[in-house]
Amino acid sequence: MSSIVDAAGHPYYPIDLEIAGYLANEWDTFTLVSIFATGCTAIFLVTYLLVMKVQPKISSSDLWTIMWFVLCGCIHLLFEGYFAYNFRRMPSMQDLFGQLWKEYSLSDSRYQTQDAFVLCMETITAVCWGPLSFVLAGMIMIQHPLRYPLQAIVSLGQLYGDVLYYATCMFDHYILDLSYSRPEASIFWGYFVFCNAFWIVIPLVLLYNSLSVSKKAFIALSAAEGKGISKTAKKE
Repeated sequence: MSSIVDAAGHPYYPIDLEIAGYLANEWDTFTLVSIFATGCTAIFLVTYLLVMKVQPKISSSDLWTIMWFVLCGCIHLLFEGYFAYNFRRMPSMQDLFGQLWKEYSLSDSRYQTQDAFVLCMETITAVCWGPLSFVLAGMIMIQHPLRYPLQAIVSLGQLYGDVLYYATCMFDHYILDLSYSRPEASIFWGYFVFCNAFWIVIPLVLLYNSLSVSKKAFIALSAAEGKGISKTAKKE
C-alpha cells in the first residue's frame, strides 16, 4: 500500500494535498508492520522476564498492567517523541520510524503536513505520558502507594488525547467535508480505528480500576477513623 503514489505525487488524502519533499517508503507495508509488531512483542517479552525475575509472585493483572505501561512508555517517548522532534521533515524521512510514520499517515495525512493539533497532542504525549508510563510501571512493581492516583492521571491523559484525536477528525470529516484517510477499508479500520482504539478501551478499564480502589481506600480510612459512610457510597 505504501508504494501507491497518486497524481499529486504522494499516496495521501485529500488528493489535492500538497506535501513538499515527499519520498516514497523504501520498505513495503508488510515489512514495516511486521517490524513494528515484532518490536512490540520484544518489549512485552523483555518486560515479562524482568518483572518475573524481580516479582515472581506478582498478580497477573498487575503483570499485564506493567507490560502495558512499558509498551506505552516506549511508544510515547520514542516513537511519538520522534515525530514531535522531526515533524518538519516527516515526508522525506527514510529511517525506520520515519517510514513507519509515513505508512501510518495513509490513515491520517495530518502527520505529513505539520498540523498544529497532532503536533501539540503528540508532543504532550511524548513529554508527559511517556516518562510517567515508565515511572508508573515501576510503582506497580514495588506496590507504591501512589500507584493508583498516578495510574488514573496517565490513563485519563491518554484517553483525553485519543478522544480529541478522533473528535477533530470527525469534525473535519462531517462538518468541513475533509477526509485524511485513504478510502481502503484496511487503512481506515486497521490503522486509524484499530491501532488507536487500544488507548480508548484500556485507559477506560484502568481508570475505572483506579477509582474503585481509591473508593475502597477512603471507605476503609473513614471506618478506621470512626466516620460514618453512607450506604450508597459503600455499594460497589
